[in-house]
Amino acid sequence: MPVRWTPDVGDPTHNAEVTTHLDNVLPALESLRSQSGRLSEWGTELATRLLSGQRLLAAGNGGSAAEAQHLTAELVGRFDEERAPFSAISLHAETSAVTALSNDYGYEEVFARQVRAHGRAGDVLILLSTSGRSPNLLNAARAARERGIATWALTGPGPNPLAGACDQAITVDAIAANAQEGHLIAVHAVCRAFDAEVAKRARSYGSGSFGAGQP
Repeated sequence: MPVRWTPDVGDPTHNAEVTTHLDNVLPALESLRSQSGRLSEWGTELATRLLSGQRLLAAGNGGSAAEAQHLTAELVGRFDEERAPFSAISLHAETSAVTALSNDYGYEEVFARQVRAHGRAGDVLILLSTSGRSPNLLNAARAARERGIATWALTGPGPNPLAGACDQAITVDAIAANAQEGHLIAVHAVCRAFDAEVAKRARSYGSGSFGAGQP
């Protein structure tokens, strides 16, 4: 039988590393709190557009791809209460398209070409990056602008190229790992405002079903 591994929970070096990591979440949270108005505006605007038949496109690389996909899953599924599904696509999750486009056009074009294929004027493209410097996201932002698609960036510390290339940006002033954790909080905050606006409009249309009565 293998020897059971017993961690040394009292190791002060390990404890210090964990405590430091947790302490570094606080700047990310404070940075988001200072931008709570924009988070609310994003959720409200996204609800307005998706209720009108537009869609959300999202993209990121690595951990940011996971965060972007978390957002689209919340919209196609649900966040808290039962409601109608909404159109939201994570471009990086289209694995056959991603590999084909990377092979044929290079990874820097993998999102831009999908934006040109799927995006329509009035849609929203949200791009997530802790560095704010990913070439494929910058190219996607430019492609969206050509199509009349609103572009929002969720990044690490600003200023950075992606924040500057998009119509609006929320920058999280924290180191990369903690900025990425802040992005999940931001995603949930946007979903909270989104659901509140959808519920408000459902009530105004006289529907008892959360999210029903879309125009």
